[in-house]
Amino acid sequence: MLGFLKEPVVVTAKINVSLVALTVMGLMSRLWGLCYPRAVVFDEVYYGQFVSLYMKRIFFVDDSGPPFGHMLLALGGYLGGFDGNFLWNRIGAEYSINVPVWSLRLLPALAGALCVPLAYQILAELHFSHCAALGAALLILLENSLITQSRFMLLESILIFFILLAVLSYLKFYNLQKHSSFSGSWWFWLLLTGVACSCAVGVKYMGLFTYMLLLATAGLHFWHMIGDQNLSNVSLLCHFLARGLALIIIPMGLYLSFFYVHLALLYRSGPHDQIMTSAFQASLEGGLARITQGQPLEVAYGSQITLRNVLGKPMQCWLHSHTNTYPIRYENGRGSSHQQQVTCYPFKDVNNWWIVKDPGMQQLVVSNPPRPVRHGHIVQLVHGITTRYLNTHDVAAPLSPHSQEVSCYIDYNISMPAQNLWRVEIVNRESDTDVWKTILSEVRFVHVNTSAVLKASDGASLPEWGYRQLEVVGEKLSKGYHQSMLWNVEEHRYGKSQEQKEREVELHSPTQMDISKNLSFMAKFTELQWKILTLKNEDTEHKYSSSALDWITMDTNIAYWLHPSSGAQIHLLGNVATWASANAAALLYLCLSLWYLLRRRRRIYDIPEDAWQLWMAAGGICGGGWAVNYLPFFLMEKTLFLYHYLPAVTFQILLIPVVLQHLSDHLCRSVLLKSMFSALVVAWFSWVYFVYCTFSPLTYGQPALAPAELRALRWKDTWNILIRKQ
Repeated sequence: MLGFLKEPVVVTAKINVSLVALTVMGLMSRLWGLCYPRAVVFDEVYYGQFVSLYMKRIFFVDDSGPPFGHMLLALGGYLGGFDGNFLWNRIGAEYSINVPVWSLRLLPALAGALCVPLAYQILAELHFSHCAALGAALLILLENSLITQSRFMLLESILIFFILLAVLSYLKFYNLQKHSSFSGSWWFWLLLTGVACSCAVGVKYMGLFTYMLLLATAGLHFWHMIGDQNLSNVSLLCHFLARGLALIIIPMGLYLSFFYVHLALLYRSGPHDQIMTSAFQASLEGGLARITQGQPLEVAYGSQITLRNVLGKPMQCWLHSHTNTYPIRYENGRGSSHQQQVTCYPFKDVNNWWIVKDPGMQQLVVSNPPRPVRHGHIVQLVHGITTRYLNTHDVAAPLSPHSQEVSCYIDYNISMPAQNLWRVEIVNRESDTDVWKTILSEVRFVHVNTSAVLKASDGASLPEWGYRQLEVVGEKLSKGYHQSMLWNVEEHRYGKSQEQKEREVELHSPTQMDISKNLSFMAKFTELQWKILTLKNEDTEHKYSSSALDWITMDTNIAYWLHPSSGAQIHLLGNVATWASANAAALLYLCLSLWYLLRRRRRIYDIPEDAWQLWMAAGGICGGGWAVNYLPFFLMEKTLFLYHYLPAVTFQILLIPVVLQHLSDHLCRSVLLKSMFSALVVAWFSWVYFVYCTFSPLTYGQPALAPAELRALRWKDTWNILIRKQ
């Protein structure tokens, strides 16, 4: 039984020494001097705020994209023991001793370093030579812009890593398709493709471009499989389901999991939760939750409520009234009803309280048992402090003359009777018998007499006589359910005091009743995702912003950091030799492809069929990757920066060795031409290395250069190299 012990156990492994060496060089280039400078560098001032909020478990919303990339940066802070206590308010600010700079910058640096071996393997999986794959990896290794971007607490290097991993995984899966379908390795690479795509999208929505490219490629490959008569219908169905599971279902589930973890970590109220609905705010610890915890769930006749406008723009506000009346005449000469003003007030106040009254009864307290208000019921809304009824009539609103004025009715004994009946319409109801619920129900108030809908004007602030509060109107044309017409009950108590003085004391008091209003994860996810997609900060012109056209010729740069006393500085600048070569390679690839297509149309085949298929496959991945990651920026209305081009230029760089090998194999037909071409390639690569070394002081921030040396590096007049005055 123990005979196997008579012989030594031998394990053999194939190690690609080139791949190992490239990985080591990638790590050295990205990790060397990672803590330098020990100061906030460019967008670290932006991402660092979110890392601190993760450390403190405080909820935030970032309209730039999903949370996965932020969580990875926060993971670096967590592993380094960061407590979140640092004021991220200024680029160049020195990090305090409690900030683990190396740990915070580690994951982006590792991702950037691993892009080097990934580039090698992608070219190898495309069936190009070892020299071509090695050249692609070295070009990524010596690309100054990729080094700079990966050495700081930024997301682009992580995004590019997942993009390249997704491409490599799909190529490995596709190459296994011919002889190892449904094997363990086949499933591994297919599933990894979907996971990497989901991670790329989870870091930044720019990852969607490559994800769509791979889905289109997979669809094209499956279309070709349909024409394969050797595959049965059952086999085709299994292939289709496997791809659907791995490339659509699993990525969607993983994307949801990013938000699940994000929301699980950030359970405390913070400054950003005010843009969320009341229901979302109430689900967070602290803030609104401290006020609304345990409120009655069902709104009943006699309920005391505050009504928050669902839109929340330009700021959150609550339905409000006060004793002041509308002026008899406005500045433009139009008259008003001189009734009590009704506004939308952006602060919590006792004058935000209203009482839900049954028009058929006089009592302003909740009966026992409570009589809940349902969808379609007619109610009156009584202002809690002044006891006047919410009213609207055919009088023009002060700032919106095409809408009706909304007021609290004062009886002046003139021919203007009260019109204070409102129909409650629950927009997000599940049935027509739904009960009006605290926080959860989004409600329209439709005026019974005129069919006008209670609405907060879009950003219209009243003059001084209205204390600059937001206008509230009765919208006559109420098509659809615009959020400015929707209201939800935020604070709620069951009224007990019929006497006005006792009621005023009650309105000033907090409530505590034991009813929970927790939102489901999907409800939170849907709301947060919508906010991310629709909440856009005002785009302002930045000193280093640029247009997409500036990127191709690198007519722009970004100064990331400047030493406070010396000339040491860090810039986002690409390797001029590599970027120029990438543009030339893309142009040459396009011209050659058009030439080959025209010739093939005439039944003239200049290159073998397998070489043609290889040429087109490489163009689809490398050229297609450049196009889908670059061209969409011409359609975007946002402030753009040079780093937005980095995913696209990475694919374009991979196209350089593709074109060089093609020229060597198919256009240099003699030994002499091949030798001359090889010598030119060596000279060209020496130029690439020279440019890398020349600009490395601006890539790593050291050594500090003298003003004359800095002027010598201004190869283009449009580059903003910082030179201190002597």
